[in-house]
Amino acid sequence: MQYEIRVEGHLSETLSEAFPEMDHVLISGQTIMFGPVVDEAHLYGLLARCRSLGLRVVEMRQLPG
Repeated sequence: MQYEIRVEGHLSETLSEAFPEMDHVLISGQTIMFGPVVDEAHLYGLLARCRSLGLRVVEMRQLPG
């Protein structure tokens, strides 16, 4: 499964290293992380990492394909 997670603001290099399995781009003041998610546990782990780093998740969605 491929997922997209949008967070508010720009992810610094240090913060982006906390998500090695995800690629990211900056668009309109948001960072969009995208990449493969193995299962629900992995997805919840990504969200927990966002929360522990103080990132505000704006949107999350499974990508088609």
